[in-house]
Amino acid sequence: MNAVTSNSSSVYQAGAAAQAATSQGVARTQRAAFIIMVAILVAAPLLGVYPVFMMKVMCFALFACAFNLMLGYVGLLSFGHAMFFGGAAYVSAHAAKVWGLTPELAILLGTLCAGVLGWVVGLLAIRRQGIYFAMITLALAQMIFFFSLQAPFTGGEDGIQGVPRGKLFGLIDLSNPTAMYIFVAVIFLAGFLFIRRVVYSPFGQVLQAIRENEPRAISLGYDADKFKHIAFVISAALAGLAGATKALVFQLASLTDVHWSMSGEVVLMTLLGGLGTIFGPVIGATVIVTMQNYLAELGAWVTVIQGAIFVVCVLLFRRGIIGELGALLKKSL
Repeated sequence: MNAVTSNSSSVYQAGAAAQAATSQGVARTQRAAFIIMVAILVAAPLLGVYPVFMMKVMCFALFACAFNLMLGYVGLLSFGHAMFFGGAAYVSAHAAKVWGLTPELAILLGTLCAGVLGWVVGLLAIRRQGIYFAMITLALAQMIFFFSLQAPFTGGEDGIQGVPRGKLFGLIDLSNPTAMYIFVAVIFLAGFLFIRRVVYSPFGQVLQAIRENEPRAISLGYDADKFKHIAFVISAALAGLAGATKALVFQLASLTDVHWSMSGEVVLMTLLGGLGTIFGPVIGATVIVTMQNYLAELGAWVTVIQGAIFVVCVLLFRRGIIGELGALLKKSL
C-alpha cells in the first residue's frame, strides 16, 4: 500500500514538474516575442515608417486582441464589436472637441462608455450561443450605427472632424508626432499585457474551460453566464480604448468606425493572425492595415485581395499565421 502511494505521489510530482517546465517555456517564448515586438515599435519610426501608419496598426491590433478575448478564449463570435470601437471614438472625440477634456480623460471616458455599453449588450446577448449570439450583437450594432447617423452631436455622415489632440496631463503636447506615437504605443502595450494577464489568470482558465465544455464547467460550480458577461465587458472596454485612441490619432470619428464592415474586419484580422493566440491578432491587424494602406490605389480591388488571402489562409493555414508558426516551432505564441 505504501509503495502504491509512493508511486502515485512520484507520478503527481513528475507531472507537476513537467507542467511547471512547460509554463516556464511558454513564458520565455512569449517574453522574447514581446521584446521583439517592442523593438519593432521603437525602430519603425527610426527606419522611416510613417508614424501615423504605425499608430493605426497599434489601434487595430489592440482592437483585434480585445475581440480575440471573446472569440478565441470564450468561443463567442460577435458581429457587433464595431459598436464599442466606434461608440468610444464618438464619445472621446466629442469630449475632446466640445467639452475640452484633456486627451487622457477623453480616452478614459470613451473606454468607460464602451464598457457600460458592453455590460448592457452582454445582459441581452450573453445567454445565447452560436449564430443567435452573433445575430443579436449584429442587430444591436446596427442600432448604434443608425443612432450615430441621426444623433445631432455625431455630425451625421460628416462625423466629428478636427478633434484636437490636446496636451497630455496638461503638459505634453500631443500635436507633436513623436509624443503622440509614444502615447499610443504605451496604450497598446498596456492593453496587450493586460489581455495576456487575463488569459493566463485563473479567470482566463475558467473562460477556456467554458469554451471547451460549458456543461462540465457548470457542473464544477462555475456560473458560466457570469464569467462570459465579465469577459464581454472587458473585451468591449478594450475595444473602446482602441477606438477612442484612434479618434485622437486621426482627429476624426466617423460612421466607418461603427459600420458592420468594421466588425467584419476585426474578425478577419483575428482569424488571419491566429485564433486563440496571444500575438496572432497583432500580426493579423498588421497584415490587413498594411494591405489597406499600400494597396489603396487599387480601390475596391483591395477588398477582393483581402478575400482571396483569407480564403488561402483558411485552406492552407487553418490555425492562422501565428498558429501555424507556433505549431512549426512547437511554441505557444
